[in-house]
This record gives sequence, structure tokens and C-alpha cells, in this order.
Amino acid sequence: MKRKLILAALFFSFLFVFSFVLTAQALPPSQLPQFSTPTPGADGRIIYIVKEGESCLRIQLLTGVPVEQIRALNRLDENCTLSVGQELVIGVGAGSSDQATAGPAPTETPGVPTPTSLPGNARVCIHLYDDVNGDSLLQDTEVRIADGAVSITGASGQFSDARPTIAGTDPVCFEDVPQGTYNLSAAAPEGYYPTTQQTHTLEVLAGIEYHVDFGAQKSDNVIPESGDAPDEGGNSLLGILGGVLLLIGLGLGVYSWRVFVRKPPMQEQSKPPSIVR
Repeated sequence: MKRKLILAALFFSFLFVFSFVLTAQALPPSQLPQFSTPTPGADGRIIYIVKEGESCLRIQLLTGVPVEQIRALNRLDENCTLSVGQELVIGVGAGSSDQATAGPAPTETPGVPTPTSLPGNARVCIHLYDDVNGDSLLQDTEVRIADGAVSITGASGQFSDARPTIAGTDPVCFEDVPQGTYNLSAAAPEGYYPTTQQTHTLEVLAGIEYHVDFGAQKSDNVIPESGDAPDEGGNSLLGILGGVLLLIGLGLGVYSWRVFVRKPPMQEQSKPPSIVR
């Protein structure tokens, strides 16, 4: 009887687990909200408004625009930090012709991609800046580093160029860059160390201006002279203490050898003579 109860319990447990698995498989997979591409503005830019709780990865899954492209188009930091209500450029399309004719020409703002008059080509600007505070973010007060080098290389060899950097506030820009995938790199001059990654992969689209930032900071190799004196004094004191301890150890060793090795034990000296009867 007991065996039958055990078999019945196992059977019903199996049915429960099997029905649970089937129910889970029957549920439809979770899907992101449907996204319809916004209409390009008069300047041709496609704008996405950041909502609460959204990240660059979610926007990539929603719009299909890679995270790296979102960062490059909007000059975001390495963490791709966003704020609610922020306007992100996610692409460029054909603007409304009547709006473009009636309104004024769009103003070129540094860091915001703008369409060019040459379809099929883009403009890529590289900033090698002096990251004074070391926060890996380009600030308005941080200038460009001179005597460095920046380069752009097409993944399929469609375009390649390298140029030196100059001091000031202007980046090094490469004109008429064909559409495609490119590897960007920067090399700071001697006396600087990088505060950001010195290579970046960029997906270039036609008619867009890109800005990519590379940071470096001056090396500080000067050691104050005042810091050497305490170290030398400390080393001398440690040497003296070590010598004293060594002498004490040698003295204890000699004393132990004279007492326990050369001198006969006290018990043998005080042992009374044996009496024979």
C-alpha cells in the first residue's frame, strides 16, 4: 500500500512539472515596443528623445542603431550616459524640401552631426586633448595637444590618412571620408600618458560629421627632494638596529655554547661516591 502511494505521488509530481514547462513555452516571448523611425527634420537629422530608464543598449535594440554609432553621433562618454528628455541623433535622412527652403540654413554646432553637400562622403574630426583633471571627458577649458598623431584607416582599405596634431581648440578633421567602417587611433607625444582608449571603431554614414575624443595627461616624473631624506634616515636606522640584533644573537650563541657544551653538567659534579659493602 505504501509503495502505491509513493508511485502515485511521483506520477502527479511529474504531471505538475510537465504542465508547468508546457505553459512556460506557450507564453509569447517578451518584445520591445514597436518603433517607427521619426520623420527627418528640415536639416535631415533623425532625432530620438530619451525616455526614463532607457540606456544606449535599449535604444540600440529598439532602433537598430549600434551603441558605438550613437556615441559617435552625439559625443557621449565611454559609459554612454543619457538623461531623460535628451535629444539623440540616430541618423540622417532626406529633409523636407519645403521646410528647408522656407526656413534658415541649419547652424553648425560643434559635436552635432550635420549633413554635407556631398552625398556618399562624411567628415571625421579627432580631438586629442589634454585631460587636465583626468576624468576622461573633454571639457570646454581643455585644449588640444600638439606634436601628437591621429589616423583613420578603412577596414576594407577604402580610405586611409594620418596627420599630426596642433595646439589650440580645433580638432584634426578628415574630409570626404567614404561610407564604411573605420579604425581611428591617436598617439600622444612623449611626456603624456593616455586617459582614454587610444583606438576606436567607427561606422561612418554618408553626409554626417563625426567627432571622436582621445584624452591624454602629462606625466609627473619629478620626485621631491624632501621625500628622499626620511627614506635614507629610515634605512640607516633599520641597518643599525639589524646590526645590534645580530650582535646580541651572536653573544647569546657563544654564552650557550660555553655553558652547555664545555662545562660538565651540575648533576655529575655533585654525585656522591658509591658505597660498596
